[in-house]
Amino acid sequence: MSKYFNSSLPFSITAEQVVQQIIDFMKDDRLSEYRVTIGTDSQANIEQKADFVTAIVVHRIGKGARYFWTRSGEPIKFHSLRDRITREVLISLDSANQFSESLAAFKDAPKFDFEIHVDIGQNGATKVMIQELVGMIRAHNFEAKTKPESYAASNVADKHV
Repeated sequence: MSKYFNSSLPFSITAEQVVQQIIDFMKDDRLSEYRVTIGTDSQANIEQKADFVTAIVVHRIGKGARYFWTRSGEPIKFHSLRDRITREVLISLDSANQFSESLAAFKDAPKFDFEIHVDIGQNGATKVMIQELVGMIRAHNFEAKTKPESYAASNVADKHV
């Protein structure tokens, strides 16, 4: 992992530092339940180029959360909504694979659930993609959430696109 992430800190941190901050956050209250979620959102401009933002959220259930976000390189040109949404899922899957492995390396970390959030739902043009994209995520052994439960993509990443 070599990306830099933004957070509430006034400087960027590495992916390795994000993992350590997630572990530290969970260790602060070992009795709580935790959920780590990853979601990517994008915004297409007039030239059909899309800017992608990925958010990583560690949620202390019922007691708050912390999040980190990163922007994925230069905008990429897409010809269809399906291609752009599929790219969001692929970015999230790549991040999920990296972060789940890094988090699992900490044997003394509290137990947590891990999810990928997708910015699609039952309303709108993306509803026809739900089965396909959720299936893609489940094929990689991750739990998938769509709107209205997909806050990492629909709210957190969306805020920074």
